Amino acid sequence: MSLRRTASIGLLAMVPVSIAAQALHWGDGVVFVTSAIAIIPLAIWLSTATEELSITLGPSIGALLNAVFGNATELIIALVALKAGLVEIVKASITGTVMANLLLALGLSMLVGGIGRKEQTFQPVVARVNGSAMTLAVLAILIPSLSVLSGGHTAESTQGFSTFVAWVLLAVYGLTLLFSLGTHRSLYEVAAADLEAQEEGSSAHKPPLLPWLGVLLGATAVLAYESELFVGVVESVTEGLGLTALFTGVVLLPLLGGTAEYLTAVTMARKNKMDLSVSVSLGSTLLVALLVVPVLVLIGPLLGHPLDLSFDVFELVTVITAVLVSNLVSVDGRSDWLEGALLLAAYLILAAGFYFQAG
Repeated sequence: MSLRRTASIGLLAMVPVSIAAQALHWGDGVVFVTSAIAIIPLAIWLSTATEELSITLGPSIGALLNAVFGNATELIIALVALKAGLVEIVKASITGTVMANLLLALGLSMLVGGIGRKEQTFQPVVARVNGSAMTLAVLAILIPSLSVLSGGHTAESTQGFSTFVAWVLLAVYGLTLLFSLGTHRSLYEVAAADLEAQEEGSSAHKPPLLPWLGVLLGATAVLAYESELFVGVVESVTEGLGLTALFTGVVLLPLLGGTAEYLTAVTMARKNKMDLSVSVSLGSTLLVALLVVPVLVLIGPLLGHPLDLSFDVFELVTVITAVLVSNLVSVDGRSDWLEGALLLAAYLILAAGFYFQAG
């Protein structure tokens, strides 16, 4: 059994502890810490179940499954927070997820993978395709913000514009599925092969369908419950620590929701499988921009808390910086530990900017 699975099993002990903390009124701080820790192994098992089912169901259905459930953790936490009315935290988490995937996850991967190696290589064509689609998707999300900053837009028109963008992004998401699963499927075969072989012995037999389906459904259900616990106390605890909704959404929520992707990306980089590592980091960002964000915008009014795509100037600069820097370091198909360190430095500077801005 891998270290990742062993650790995730041990951390599952926090699930009953967090439930007890809520039921026995041990305090918001205890509920916050225990539920946050419990979310991490649940996210890992949700990701693992998706990977195992992808192997069992074959490349086409498996790729579709990954495309749908690849960012389920982020979506579940965001939906729970949106239902609770934490609109500003949810909006900030969009910025934070892009920043964390492109700078933190990719930076850690290049740093850890590059230690002891002169350089690592990966298919630049996959990075270029993902990078182009990601850039267009992220810029589409930011355009409503620019229209608001230019003046003359009411709240209703901003919401209407955001809804229109959401539908366009969903259409683009469908086109990316057609591209990756149909017309240009061969471009992704290397990453798919690496994914299938990442767990020891997975290439020798297919994992059983029903047990892993049970894990997928069970992890999703418990994750939704733990997210309810976490979201219920996040405002009171973070305010007590002197943190605002902006910093909480940009830094804390993405770290919880993206744990499984970060671990996968870093593990694959250390194994010198940078094709998969880069694909996870860029692909996760693309999935957030093309699926998670539109779903939040469209479902928000149904939950009684509309969410538009208007961000402040610092958030705009942050997202644009993350996209440009990640594209620059990945376009040549080569990486080393210094590039990883530079990405991490950019992440720390931007995160600190949100902290001091919040202060």
